Amino acid sequence: MTAEIATAVHAATVMGSLPSRPRLLALGEPTHGEDALLELRNDLFRQLVEQEGYRTIAIESDCLMGLIVDEYVTSGRGTLDEAMERGFSHEWGAFAGNRELVRWMRAYNEGRPASEQVRFAGFDGPLEITGAASPRQALTALHAYLAAQVGAGLLPCDAATLDRLLGSDDQWTEPAAMMDPSRSVGRTSEAKKLRLLADDLAALLGAHSPQLIAASSPDDWDRALLYGRTATGLLRYHFWMADTSPGRMAWLLSVRDSMMAANLLAIAERGPALVNAHNGHLQRNKSEMRMSGLPVEWWSAGAIVSARLGEEYAFLASALGTIRHQGVDVPPPDTLEGLLYALPEDRCFVQADRLSAMFGDATPAPRVSPWYGYAPLDPAHLAGNEGIVFVKDA
Repeated sequence: MTAEIATAVHAATVMGSLPSRPRLLALGEPTHGEDALLELRNDLFRQLVEQEGYRTIAIESDCLMGLIVDEYVTSGRGTLDEAMERGFSHEWGAFAGNRELVRWMRAYNEGRPASEQVRFAGFDGPLEITGAASPRQALTALHAYLAAQVGAGLLPCDAATLDRLLGSDDQWTEPAAMMDPSRSVGRTSEAKKLRLLADDLAALLGAHSPQLIAASSPDDWDRALLYGRTATGLLRYHFWMADTSPGRMAWLLSVRDSMMAANLLAIAERGPALVNAHNGHLQRNKSEMRMSGLPVEWWSAGAIVSARLGEEYAFLASALGTIRHQGVDVPPPDTLEGLLYALPEDRCFVQADRLSAMFGDATPAPRVSPWYGYAPLDPAHLAGNEGIVFVKDA
């Protein structure tokens, strides 16, 4: 490989390689929490804001918790410590790169009118590895919004009924339910009634949208739609947590990525955004893995969004050469990462089509990571990317 195909990771370079400015520019990552990747993301986002008119960053974190961060960066309400503690899921508020991102966004917005401010969004559902959140927050917020705007008489239930059906939040967040469907409350009679009520409440948003849009600020309307998507999505996720069929895990993975995709499509409606998540959530190819010895397949959020937006969705996959503190050493030279590692730059951007053209029919060997937390690039999926962002050493 020659160094001519690699360029610096600059917004102008990336945007110049694309046929048009995408509404969603997706920057994947092969692992979470690496400082080098978060610093690169932050640099790219600053350039996109200052040079390309981007105003939103969306990351793989709880969509409802993200509202706390967005309020802090736009209004200054609360403190940076509070935003980091309460505004991120997966414990990602502890990452130094995420803290620096939020600090910079607040500083950028200081003194600027709302139309020029940068915004923050989480686009994951309220989901953790060990389970899912109670639907209480989304359902009660949606109910309260509709009661205030269209009147309680049109609602399918009152707040007291919702509270009774929801019961204790602990039963919804039971960690054992992830592996044991019998511990899930997702198919109790109360949960089934809640699914119907959530569906009716969400339907009211569409049925009364002329009135609601006229009476609400754009942010209030967007939040109401978010509450509707999240309430129905969470109840669907809990329903499938209680399933005992072989398709259970495929359903859970599909529901999560579908929730992500719906949030990303909503974010795209308000202007161009940089999206940051694991490569696996943003890729165009069908996702697959083995769980308990069985193959599981589902479509990622990126695949769903790409099918809807076409060229207005662009995906850059990221890769690392080494993560020595995790035992990920220099990649073999015949792998995709190995070929990129031989380049002189510490970090670079390579257009996927130019990389493919150099290989011709000689597909690089797949890299095997000794650490489960790092997902190597799949050479067979290269054509599904607009480019590769490579960092030599973490």
